Amino acid sequence: MTGDERPPSNPANGTAREVFLAFLRLGCLSFGGPIAHLGYFRSEFVERRQWCTEETYAEIVALAQSVPGPASSQVGFTLGLLRASWAGGLAAWVGFTTPSALLMLAFAFSHPFLGGKLGLAVIHGLQLVAVAVVAQAVLAMQKSLAPDLSRMGLAVLAAAIVLFASPTSGTVLAIVVGGLLGWLLLRSDITPGSPAPPVRISKGQGLIAAGLALTLLLLLPILSGIAGSRTLNVFNAFYRTGALVFGGGHVVLPLLENAVVARGWVDQQTFLSGYGAAQAIPGPLFTFAAYLGAEVTPTPNRLAFAALALTAIFLPGLLIMTAVLPFWSELRSKRQIQASLRGVNASVVGVLLAAFYRPVWTSAVQTRVDFLIAIVAFALLVWWKLPPWVMVLTVAAMSCAAALF
Repeated sequence: MTGDERPPSNPANGTAREVFLAFLRLGCLSFGGPIAHLGYFRSEFVERRQWCTEETYAEIVALAQSVPGPASSQVGFTLGLLRASWAGGLAAWVGFTTPSALLMLAFAFSHPFLGGKLGLAVIHGLQLVAVAVVAQAVLAMQKSLAPDLSRMGLAVLAAAIVLFASPTSGTVLAIVVGGLLGWLLLRSDITPGSPAPPVRISKGQGLIAAGLALTLLLLLPILSGIAGSRTLNVFNAFYRTGALVFGGGHVVLPLLENAVVARGWVDQQTFLSGYGAAQAIPGPLFTFAAYLGAEVTPTPNRLAFAALALTAIFLPGLLIMTAVLPFWSELRSKRQIQASLRGVNASVVGVLLAAFYRPVWTSAVQTRVDFLIAIVAFALLVWWKLPPWVMVLTVAAMSCAAALF
């Protein structure tokens, strides 16, 4: 063994402090969205720290991408569980989430002071950033989740459902239809899954997590309706959003738009400005919820509502991950389950396509100059492959220049 080589570490002999510090560092440095985050995690925890094998990591990623919730945060949570049990899982989530949540909260408190021509131009530039980012996400997800004609057909159907159905039910209906049609039509060429990752969660613990996730999903709407409490209404809206997001990342956009803009809690310009700002920071995109929680009006306490929204949107994904881990090996072997997931994933592409048109495009692109800036932003991101934060600064500068000249 050379001086540079180390024996693989025991994956379950770490501490919560070690996990927290490792993920806090990544929370400060992980730019580029959920796919980039998975690359950072692999380099850090498979190659450098050797907390798990390549095969185990691949299976954790496959599981996170197959269930609702923020995929990169779910992978981080599971790696923390693997390393230091339940305390490690919580430490991983807190460490990875905190930096971007604080940055989004800072933007929520500072952006109202961006007045005048230049301030409004910066805000509008962030809205144009959202156009480029969502367009890139649609293309990338189409290649991986709807690569053939049958799944593209499901994506188009899902987009039509979202655009023409009720805003409060269109997204959920599109996902349900996609799962049913996938179960009926997409069973060919499916191979059995590999064994589940060795995370020490019992089936009993998994059932408790599943029961809690389902109970909250069913009871929160009833309780919030009876109590008429703004706190319960906000927690319910963000919890349901987190429970219904397949694919993570940018797919949260249409659900959050329905949750807060359609209810009149946050106006469209404020919503898209925050979404654009979220592209310039590291960490999970779901921390956009902290910004929205602070922007909900009226609110008795902006900080409390930011924490409430942030917790609510992440909670279902972490509970679902905990629930599925003990049963994953059995589920992956069933062709019907895999076929339904194919249909759901294809529908997710259509949901995001509909969100790209409305509200992202219709709200942000108003003039020929806006169209040109959006095209440049897309080129910077997709063809020149600049880091997202560089693209955000460039587009904001272009928007300011357009406003001045």
